[in-house]
Amino acid sequence: MNPQPNHPLAEGSACPIPFSDYPHVLLAHGGGGRLMDQLIAKMMLAAFDNPQLNARHDGAVCQVNDARLAFTTESFVVRPLFFPGGDIGTLAVNGTVNDLAMCGARPLFLSCGMILEEGLPMNDLWRIVQSMKAAAAAAGVQIVTGDTKVVDKGKGDGIFINTAGLGVVEHGQIIAPASVQPGDQILLSGDIGRHGMAIMAVREGLAFESTILSDCAPLNGAVQDLLQRGLVPHCLRDLTRGGLASALAEIAETARVGIHFRQPAVPVEEEVQGACELLGLDPLYVANEGRFIAIVPAASAPATLEVLRAHPVSAGATVIGEVTATSPGLVTMTNTVGTRRIVDRLSGEQLPRIC
Repeated sequence: MNPQPNHPLAEGSACPIPFSDYPHVLLAHGGGGRLMDQLIAKMMLAAFDNPQLNARHDGAVCQVNDARLAFTTESFVVRPLFFPGGDIGTLAVNGTVNDLAMCGARPLFLSCGMILEEGLPMNDLWRIVQSMKAAAAAAGVQIVTGDTKVVDKGKGDGIFINTAGLGVVEHGQIIAPASVQPGDQILLSGDIGRHGMAIMAVREGLAFESTILSDCAPLNGAVQDLLQRGLVPHCLRDLTRGGLASALAEIAETARVGIHFRQPAVPVEEEVQGACELLGLDPLYVANEGRFIAIVPAASAPATLEVLRAHPVSAGATVIGEVTATSPGLVTMTNTVGTRRIVDRLSGEQLPRIC
């Protein structure tokens, strides 16, 4: 490769991630865990350095004149396109709505970019579009702009969807890892692992007494109820790629606090636990699309639980742990036999192509 004039490499700068240290398959397979974190930190954050990006939250909160706006974007490459409890269309809408909600924003508008593979059945596309319509209506948002491209057969795996979202922050608080403090309580909105296992059960042909349904759902209703009642969490995070364990690790590292939680307090459905055992997976790292954690001041934890339990998406809300001043940057867990251990992020992803 011969860099063009004015290209960064033409000025003698080197790629911050040596190819000898990081396998190129990271990019080929989507990456995840610590490898993806290093890619983001060493390449993306270094190139696009700004306060909003450096907050490392689910979206950026930006001041525009007298308004505070939240902005996020996400791409969805799930396989299979249709799964128990949803499809790539519901996933795209709810995933973007939820990222805005985790910023403490009221979601308003979405964009929709679709990359369609030549030969995608029109009935499948229609189903996906109708799913997006229904999901947007349920979440109270509008899809107001978009783009469509077609790629050659074999180059797109059916359909890829990118959605960006815009919301308004109607309070003066900062809901982000930087606001987390020792003594805060960690609330989990419900059982974990269902989205990832719903998809893997279809892929692997696993049959259980009852079908595992994805937890894919919009979370903004529950969050808005909290905010309207003056119960402002210090931090919110939905438990998507990397699951509960990765979300807690990211917050601990960003906020430079310790986090401790109790494994017996984390609910996992019997079918999900069984599927994880069959596949050699840990539900703590399995993706969810309708679950989140709320890190709140200890004094407001009981009232927060009461509000969350009034919503179907968070009816199983419970306290699982607390933020500590010790061991900053580390997550520890007391397991089912009472042993305490460090919980770290995986070096890669357990499950590719699930969101």
